[in-house]
Amino acid sequence: MAEAAVAPVIDTRPQWFGHPAQLARLFTTEAMERFGYYGMRALLTLYLADHFLFNDSTTTSLYGGFTALVYLTPLVGGLLADRYLGSKRSVKFGAIVMAIGYFILCFGGEAAKPYAMIEGSRYEVVIDKTNGSKQQYVEDSAQRLAIKGNDDGSVSLLAPDGSVARSVPKGGFVAGGDRDPFFTMVMLIGLSAVTIGNGFFKPNISTMVGSLYSQGDQRRDAGFTIFYMGINLGSLGSQLACPFLADRYGWWAGFLLAAIGMTISWALIQFAGPKLAGYGEPPAQDGKDKSLLIYAGAILAVPLVWFLFSNLMNAPPPVAGQGIMGYIQGLPILGRALFSTFLIAVIAIPIWSWRVGTKAEFEMMLAAIVLIVFNVVFWTLFEQAGSSLTLFADRNTNLSVFGLFNISAGQTQFFNAFFIVALAPVFSKLWTTLGKRGMEPGIPVKFGIALIGVGAGFLFLVWGTQFADENYRVGLWWLAGLYLIHSMAELCISPVGLSMITKLSIARIVGMMMGVWFLSISCAQYVAGVVAQVASVETVGGQVTNPRVSLETYAGVFQTIGLVAVVIGVVLLGVSPLIKRWMHGVQ
Repeated sequence: MAEAAVAPVIDTRPQWFGHPAQLARLFTTEAMERFGYYGMRALLTLYLADHFLFNDSTTTSLYGGFTALVYLTPLVGGLLADRYLGSKRSVKFGAIVMAIGYFILCFGGEAAKPYAMIEGSRYEVVIDKTNGSKQQYVEDSAQRLAIKGNDDGSVSLLAPDGSVARSVPKGGFVAGGDRDPFFTMVMLIGLSAVTIGNGFFKPNISTMVGSLYSQGDQRRDAGFTIFYMGINLGSLGSQLACPFLADRYGWWAGFLLAAIGMTISWALIQFAGPKLAGYGEPPAQDGKDKSLLIYAGAILAVPLVWFLFSNLMNAPPPVAGQGIMGYIQGLPILGRALFSTFLIAVIAIPIWSWRVGTKAEFEMMLAAIVLIVFNVVFWTLFEQAGSSLTLFADRNTNLSVFGLFNISAGQTQFFNAFFIVALAPVFSKLWTTLGKRGMEPGIPVKFGIALIGVGAGFLFLVWGTQFADENYRVGLWWLAGLYLIHSMAELCISPVGLSMITKLSIARIVGMMMGVWFLSISCAQYVAGVVAQVASVETVGGQVTNPRVSLETYAGVFQTIGLVAVVIGVVLLGVSPLIKRWMHGVQ
């Protein structure tokens, strides 16, 4: 007797483009949250460097630590939602805490006042912004002397007639800034609130999307594709609007727009009413509701994150020549915690899988760990966008668009989101077409292509530095070209990562492996800050004193990391047949 065919499940709920109507609200909620986050991120590096006058090393270190924690805290937020709060309450709580963090960032106080220590004596520094140019001067006995950095690291102080009034040897000129400790603390509290709130929001909004579809619903992947488009659409608008407002009206205006976007995101969930009833609800619990205790604990965690940021800013640089363990021991607390945990994970997990699993399971887990390590390399270099590449845009890029108008340095991050939105359908069609012909590259090959691509993007920009103008600024389109190449590389690696982990992991530790995946991205964000520190240049009042040295420094660092990425990508392509064999048919 023939087996009866199983009738497809008919979804009787209101629909939105063939999907549950609730997807529209979650899509908009995510888009507005990303609007706030990426708008704030477009400002952050320049805010630290130009408003607070932190040196490049402190700026990029703090930026890297912040983005590292943004990827680390969702591990805790997801666990608390699964066991106690439910996704919906976690998203609402995370949204309001993030909005508060953005509002706090609006209160930056007066800009730090620049000064210079010249061979042990202190001098006030004045920044002249006449005619759009920025020239730094020291006040010396009622006379203004222009500051000019020299190629050998020394500094010349120029009289009004252009003659050298005083030469300061290398190391004798140290720039600084008088910043209000209270407003520095306020800024760190704002970043800490954003970090904690993100931990509750980021993992659980995706969980709510998944809950819209029953097991086996073939619309699930398409639904997530639509949902993730909201990420790029939200960031697309804010990376233009927030820097525009910050330039026109002040930093507070840019952060305020980010806060408004985040508040709208919260309101969409808070006032959803029956539209999201039954989705993301708390799990059944025995005993007293622990939500208020969790909320209080999250608020009390803000000072802990503030402490980590403070330690990051004040920690001395690691001592060279002590090996990898000595390097880790010399890192700030956050760096030690991230590296130690990741190092233990990538060693212990394969050993465990070898002892308890079959040969095939061990090889699949080994393949996953190897690809996770390569994933760290990719995101370390890709995430230069918010730090060293933004500073390069500010200092050594001609930001004119066809001579019609200028964009700001923060707005250059818009290119990545634009190219992702434009190219995602193209790459989706490409992989589908190649797959039908049996020609789609496997996961290790895609990872290798991505690494070569991220390196090629930096090398493309280095090539462009040869055509810099008389002010040592490259054309904007060289930077846009880098983002085009990087976006194509991102589309080779980003969509397959999480899926790869779920397919290769031993079932009983798939949750742990997902945690290791996010830990790898968190480590990459932190290392990205370390790499950006290598590209640090001397500044006075947030401005470089020698644009030629600045250009050569950035070009040298970008060339090095570009070549390293290409070599690592080629190595991965070379060993990809072995990794593919370890994957035992996983595609």
